[in-house]
Amino acid sequence: MVLKIYQPTTAGRRGTSVSNDKDVLKRDKKSKKLVFGLKRAVGRLRGRITVRHKGGGEKRLLRNVDFKIDKFDLPAKVERLEYDPTRTAYLARLCFKDGERRYILAPKDIKTGDMVLSSQKQIEVKTGNRMPLKYIFPGTFVHNIELVPGEGGKMARSAGSYAVVKVHENGFTQLELPSKEVRLVKDTCFASVGQISRDEWRLVRWGKAGRTRHRGIRPSVRGKAMNPVDHPHGGGEGHNPIGLKHPKTYTGKTALGVKTREKKKWTNKYIISRRLK
Repeated sequence: MVLKIYQPTTAGRRGTSVSNDKDVLKRDKKSKKLVFGLKRAVGRLRGRITVRHKGGGEKRLLRNVDFKIDKFDLPAKVERLEYDPTRTAYLARLCFKDGERRYILAPKDIKTGDMVLSSQKQIEVKTGNRMPLKYIFPGTFVHNIELVPGEGGKMARSAGSYAVVKVHENGFTQLELPSKEVRLVKDTCFASVGQISRDEWRLVRWGKAGRTRHRGIRPSVRGKAMNPVDHPHGGGEGHNPIGLKHPKTYTGKTALGVKTREKKKWTNKYIISRRLK
């Protein structure tokens, strides 16, 4: 899948690009059992704004995505690849041998008609197959990784992301995450083989403000453009620096570069090396 770059026929088209996926995705009727609606109250609680710069956006139908894939040793055929408005990655609709259908995150290079398998035992390490980490050899790309056995995938689920299996030792597997952090995960946790699809998503240029409004992102005003009563950065004549030692949020909390992770978080013991700064 590649990017389609538009000609600058208008100011809004100049520099605009989209994922060119018409040849791959199916856009006919969705399976009603796997799709449901949900009223969005983005950034609001009882009508009051609790998170700024969020709201609006197009209506969306949510897909019921299976992050566990717990139908073991039952082959499934990839019926089609679909677009999901609530995710950056594409979805693959599987049809299992018993006739049940489920959505999974589509790995890169998977095609309609391919067969995938999930098993608690050692199976072929090929794109789309799912098994415990201890059966996946080092150097393999994996995605949709569990943190707790049986809980479902939690890591490496966005477009183009993956983790690399480093080494197995003492009941744990070392994984290098997309942030370059290396951490331990129990080798009984499940992971799917391959990289997530649509890795070109990070290169999309939205082109105009309207496309980001459709995504539910509202305009953001700089603090230094406000008055002192509205923001700690506000005030002053003309173009001035913020006049503070550290940047702050509009409520006065220090921001940008401040560590927010709990120092005594219980998962800290599983981190071997931190992500690159």
